[in-house]
Amino acid sequence: MPKILFIAPHRLNRSPSQRYRFEQYLDFFESNGWKWELSYLLNEEDDKIFYAPGHFWKKVLLNLKFILHRYKDLKKAKYFDVIFVQREALFLGLSYFERKFARKSKLVFDFDDAIWLPNVSQSNRKFVWLKNPSKVKSIIKNAHAVIVGNNYLASFARQFNVNVTVIPTTIDTEKYVVTDEKNDKNKICIGWTGSLTTIKHFEGIIPVLKRLKEKFKDKICVRVVADETIDFNGLEVDFVKWCADTEVEDLRYIDIGLMPLPDDEWARGKCGLKALQYMALGIPAVVSPIGVNTDIVQDGVNGFVAGSDEEWIEKLSILIENFELRKKLGQEARKTVVEKYSVDANKHKYLEVLQKAIK
Repeated sequence: MPKILFIAPHRLNRSPSQRYRFEQYLDFFESNGWKWELSYLLNEEDDKIFYAPGHFWKKVLLNLKFILHRYKDLKKAKYFDVIFVQREALFLGLSYFERKFARKSKLVFDFDDAIWLPNVSQSNRKFVWLKNPSKVKSIIKNAHAVIVGNNYLASFARQFNVNVTVIPTTIDTEKYVVTDEKNDKNKICIGWTGSLTTIKHFEGIIPVLKRLKEKFKDKICVRVVADETIDFNGLEVDFVKWCADTEVEDLRYIDIGLMPLPDDEWARGKCGLKALQYMALGIPAVVSPIGVNTDIVQDGVNGFVAGSDEEWIEKLSILIENFELRKKLGQEARKTVVEKYSVDANKHKYLEVLQKAIK
C-alpha cells in the first residue's frame, strides 16, 4: 500500500488553500489504497502568535521550532512513496527541505497562488527579509511532479519543469448543496467571503456598495464572512465570523456573490475560490475580469463580469431587481461547478499524478 506524507503549514481544516487543494481528497486517496499522514507547522496556540502583530522573539523561536520539525520529517521521508508539499515546507526563504525530500522520495509540489511574488502579511512585515519568493523556482525544478490551480500558474511552472498538471481549486458539491430557503426574504443579500489577507479586495468595492445602498435603501443588505473584521468605512455590514462548521450555511444566506480583484500579477494567479463557493450553492457571482475568473464565469450565462464601477453598479442592479435571472444564472453556475470544478470531476486527476510519480 503506497504512503503519502503531506507537508503543509497548517493543521486540518484551518487553511482554505489546504482544504480545497488536498484535504477534501483524503478519503478518496484512502479508498484507493493510499495511506496518508499530515505534518504541519502551526498548532492552535502557535497560530495565534504567528499571525498577531508583535511577538518578535516568540516568532523567532517558532521558526527555529519549525526547522527542527522539518528535520524530523526528513528522517521519516524515506518511509513514504510520495512527499506532497503544499505551497512550502517552511515560512522562511529556504528550499533546503524540499530539495532533500526530492532525494529521499518522489516530491509532488502543489500551489494555487503566484507565490513566486513577494507577499507578506501585515503582522509579519519585520520578517520580510527572511522571505525569498524565488525559492519557488528551485522547488519546481526539484519536484518530480507539479500541480497548479490554473493555466497562469502553469505557464510559470513549465519554465522550470515539464511535468506540470493543472487541477483547479474544487468544491465538494455533496457538501455545497442548493436550497431554496433564502429566496422568499424581503432583502436581497450581496455577499463576500475571504480572509484578512484578501479583504483589501473587498475594500475596493465598498464605494460601489454604498451607491447601491443609496439606490435600493433597505431592499439590500451586505454580508461579509471572514476571519477578521475591519473598518468598513461607513458601509453597514452584516459581519459573520468565519467558521469551518458553519461556512456553507453562512454563505447560503447570500443572494449575489462578489469577487472583485485588482489587475495585478498576484490577482492573476488566484484560482477563483470565492466565485466557485457561491456558484456551487446556486448563487450568481459578479467578478472582475482578472485571471481565471473569466474562465469560470461566462458573462450573462452563469454570472456576470464587471470591469469598472459603472459595470458593477449596472450588473448588480440587474440582479437585485430580477429574481428569475438570479435563479437562472444560479442554476447555470451550479452546473458549471459540478461539471468542471467539483471534487468528483477532478479527483482522478490527482490520483493519476500520484500513481505516475511512483512508477
